Amino acid sequence: MKAIEVANIKKTYGTGESAFEALKGVSFSIKKGESVAIIGKSGSGKSTLMHILALLDQPTSGDIFVGGKDPNQMNSKELNTTRNQTYGFVFQQFFMNAKDTVLENVILPLKIAGVGKQERKQAAIEALTSVGLAEKINNKANDLSGGQKQRVCIARALVNQPEIIFADEPTGNLDTATGERIENLLFNLNKEKNITLIVVTHDEELAARCDRQIHIKDGLIMKEALA
Repeated sequence: MKAIEVANIKKTYGTGESAFEALKGVSFSIKKGESVAIIGKSGSGKSTLMHILALLDQPTSGDIFVGGKDPNQMNSKELNTTRNQTYGFVFQQFFMNAKDTVLENVILPLKIAGVGKQERKQAAIEALTSVGLAEKINNKANDLSGGQKQRVCIARALVNQPEIIFADEPTGNLDTATGERIENLLFNLNKEKNITLIVVTHDEELAARCDRQIHIKDGLIMKEALA
């Protein structure tokens, strides 16, 4: 089963002489449970592509299907629900509310989804336990190390039991040893829970751990490679 499929995706910013083609016709599909790296240098178009795959932006032209569904046929409420319940996000920047507790940070997606108080607390504790941070639930986010913050972000990404996790340079702000632990955590989730993992990176070693690499340059796919 295909988790995501894109066909001839193009994205242009601006108009006229100032127009910039970030994506110039990109086509591929990602199977459910697959781990895929979208790899390229800064300015290659990889972040634009991730935002389109994650339904955070729309292509100028071309088609995208998520679980066989066309986002163009969804209203704004359905789009928000799809993003909230189908996707989990792990970014290089942690995007945490520093003064809130770890538990409050992880609960946030469930609050947005309208899940009841007790149910969301239990789900958040389970997600934090799965990343080895159950003892930190009452700590302020500000008081955590970089590696702990990234594990909280993974717990937050997991709390809605997503089908797909997007990881955008997930180890970019971490030292080598901590980065490796975060990578292991993400790939274990991919294998054990059959969560589709899409990693956006310029790190060749991280990309090599994925089932497949999609190399992008100047808005075009240059090659696809299997691990």
